[in-house]
Amino acid sequence: MTYLWLALAFIVAAGAAGVIFARRGAYPGEAGRHWKAVGLAFTALAVLTAVFDSVMIGMELFHYDASHILGVKVGLAPIEDFAYPLAGVVALPGLWMWLTRKRTQSSQSRTEPGRKGLVPQALLASRPVSWINTAYPFAAAMLLTTREIDWVLVVGTFYFLIPYNLAMYGINDVFDYESDLKNPRKGGMEGALLQPHLHRPMLWLAAITNVPFLVVLAVAGGPAAWLSLAVSAFAVVAYSVAGLRFKERPVLDSLTSSTHFVSPAVVGLTLAGAEVTPGLLILLLAFFLWGMAAHAFGAVQDIEPDRQAGIGSIATVIGARRTVRLAVVLWFVAGLAMLATPWPGPLAAIIAVPYIANCAPYWNVTDTTAARTNVAWRRFIWLNYGSGFLVTLIVILQWSLTS
Repeated sequence: MTYLWLALAFIVAAGAAGVIFARRGAYPGEAGRHWKAVGLAFTALAVLTAVFDSVMIGMELFHYDASHILGVKVGLAPIEDFAYPLAGVVALPGLWMWLTRKRTQSSQSRTEPGRKGLVPQALLASRPVSWINTAYPFAAAMLLTTREIDWVLVVGTFYFLIPYNLAMYGINDVFDYESDLKNPRKGGMEGALLQPHLHRPMLWLAAITNVPFLVVLAVAGGPAAWLSLAVSAFAVVAYSVAGLRFKERPVLDSLTSSTHFVSPAVVGLTLAGAEVTPGLLILLLAFFLWGMAAHAFGAVQDIEPDRQAGIGSIATVIGARRTVRLAVVLWFVAGLAMLATPWPGPLAAIIAVPYIANCAPYWNVTDTTAARTNVAWRRFIWLNYGSGFLVTLIVILQWSLTS
């Protein structure tokens, strides 16, 4: 089978699914806007694909057998490479719209149980838009260390892509139900509004989808990997469950949240047997500060619903204004720290700039106007994808320089 036939089969399946999902999920008269948005998204993804693939092919990180491709190229990327972003952008927005809209259409109030079952709600709770934020650090850390794709890399990447996020956000949505009822952001891209009858099943689902992966990864690694996996899993549980509730302990909430995103990288490094160097420690420190800033800034928008539900957070305790300023400082220090890492690490210092620019306009925000920061928080989510693009280019450069 040539690359073309493989790509066409993928596109046909994704296209059929995307059309069905869009028909079932779109509001009346919305289909036209949906497909225009799909077209714009594909244009952006196609540009990124052309850049990424051309860079990687140009650096001879991989190549294509000429007998298996058509020979038509954009830059150095064969035209077949564009099938996968096309398939993704056609299928996934429709799937998301179907999962979120049908629940809304079927519910007359936020307290009325929706018709959706456990699995669709679990998918919604796992925040698919954020899956890459935990899978990428693990995969990049391990691949840069081992320079090969083995079963541990594949299993670990899948674990930190879906089951890990299901546990992290699913447990959070169960124990935050009372505050989520008062939070208009819940019930879509920013988290599910899990009905009480799904709480116990969600906790069981999180356990049975996580424990086997943790056991397999622990068996694949040594004591350092056991410790990092234990810290990672404990942080996921301790952040939300009753009795621990680290998310209600100011400063500890930001430390724990940052651990959620840095620990996958540490697990990858320990599984790969990476050498601990000052440069690596500084890089992890910068990443940790970035994570603390992200959590603190994200908590600002929830000050009012958190206070109504009696939930404390770094933002409810020190206030919106000081939390925003703390986030700006943390991102600034994270950028400075990257300047102290070995080349090409200092290039990543520039990544702090858009986050600071996004957050700084709220320098004087008050507790009563804190909800307005949701606009910047939504931009933050998409900034992560741009940052991922830049980080990937730096990773490719690092790979090339050290090969």
